[in-house]
Amino acid sequence: MIRIAAVGDIHMGPDSQGLLRPAFETLPECADLLLLAGDLTRHGTPEEARVVAKEVRDLGVPVVAVLGNHDHHDDRPDEVTAILREAGAHVLEGQGTVVTSGGARIGVAGTKGFGGGFVGRCAGEFGEPVMKEFVRYSRRCADSLRTSLEQLGEEGCDARIALTHFSPVPDTLAGEPLEIYPFLGSYLLAEAIDTAGADLAVHGHAHAGTEHGMTSGGVRVRNVAQPVIGRAFHVYHLPVRDHVTTGAAAQAAR
Repeated sequence: MIRIAAVGDIHMGPDSQGLLRPAFETLPECADLLLLAGDLTRHGTPEEARVVAKEVRDLGVPVVAVLGNHDHHDDRPDEVTAILREAGAHVLEGQGTVVTSGGARIGVAGTKGFGGGFVGRCAGEFGEPVMKEFVRYSRRCADSLRTSLEQLGEEGCDARIALTHFSPVPDTLAGEPLEIYPFLGSYLLAEAIDTAGADLAVHGHAHAGTEHGMTSGGVRVRNVAQPVIGRAFHVYHLPVRDHVTTGAAAQAAR
């Protein structure tokens, strides 16, 4: 059994140094890796990134992260990424990585993702240049997620996980105002996950949302925003099995 610890939206700053470290230090006892689903900082400053780096350094389990919209606010995402990578975290944007734990090869494909909405109520690539670029950016994020998941499938991973900040489905947004759904996620991410296949999809961003959801292709989706899960992290279990080829074949995550 593969044990996946995950949390997002920890929004750390100088006054929260050490807040999560005691819980994170228990990870080797209960998890095989830690996923961080974006919004790790409050405003995306290097100072805040260094706080996060101290929390996740030398935990004894691999750490895989994506950035969120807050981590981009100061327009220094490359610096934030570099600080987290120097602390040993795998920070992904349109990429995949394979970590090995307990003999299992776990593939994680990550992107921040973006908004646009969901089938029937979504933005279209039409009109003003800024609107077309909004949708094109969402599509580029989704395309990179699909490509990364496909590449991980070719590497024969025992499990594949899609890690995003924005949500791929509306299910996990239940509790948020309907008016802001288009700014919380995009159906394009779910299309990418279902096309390439995954065992689990993990995201954050929706603080007032719901933990459990599913893509139309049957991939389990979990909203791990800390205000939703109400703890330092939550652990999900996946079976160790052969290479997953379709999203419909994905196993349930507890």
